[in-house]
Amino acid sequence: MHILLTNDDGIFAPGLAALYKRLTTLGKVTVVAPADVQSGAGHSISLRDLTCQLLDIVGKFSGYSVDGSPADCVKVAINKLVPKDEPIDLLVSGMNHGANVGINVFYSGTVAGAIEGAFYDLPAIAVSAAMDEPWDCEQAADLALDVIKQILPIQPREVVSINIPRLSRGKPGGIKVVPQSTCGFDEFYQVVDEQEDQAVYRLAGGNHRDQHDENNWTDTTAIAAGYITLTSLRLNLTEPAGNERLAKKVKQSK
Repeated sequence: MHILLTNDDGIFAPGLAALYKRLTTLGKVTVVAPADVQSGAGHSISLRDLTCQLLDIVGKFSGYSVDGSPADCVKVAINKLVPKDEPIDLLVSGMNHGANVGINVFYSGTVAGAIEGAFYDLPAIAVSAAMDEPWDCEQAADLALDVIKQILPIQPREVVSINIPRLSRGKPGGIKVVPQSTCGFDEFYQVVDEQEDQAVYRLAGGNHRDQHDENNWTDTTAIAAGYITLTSLRLNLTEPAGNERLAKKVKQSK
């Protein structure tokens, strides 16, 4: 198996190295990751020249650094860096330090890297771990590998998001396959600096609005309760019911 590994925390991130070490037990791993942190980059792409550099992260791995987003990394890897006679069998993005659950899925460069792989007909997995201090990324990577082994093989264009809970609170309670929450967060902006003609604000808060309901688990409530979460994500954002309503309101061209 040939695995393409990317992330959004950057090529020097400990989560990337920890996941790389585990994935090598499954096959060959090619690393193509952002040159610096791309958290919150979402599915952005760069319409400028991209610098790609082969780096030797001593004692860990050799990989390509790209001064762009996770989606850029996947595009460059598939179209330029990966030899045609060594095609990719699986795309893995992560391991992100910070859970990608709820509406964070839309902001996440980690998830975007996986989705970009699916756009190229690859099976794809996004791996994230809840923000924790201290963060035991080695244990989190062990847990992630165990889950990956359980769910493989997955279908081309299928995207699976794995989230590891805070391990400082103890061993995970197990695995839950749950839907993505869209309840959002309780957010606010802190004033960093305020002058007469300008102000500087910083986003803060971020507690999930979901109410815990054991009969209606979501990714946000399950990870908060200490479970590893699994969520299958779709590529098509079309809302069929909405399209039906629109079709009744307009005169369509034949």
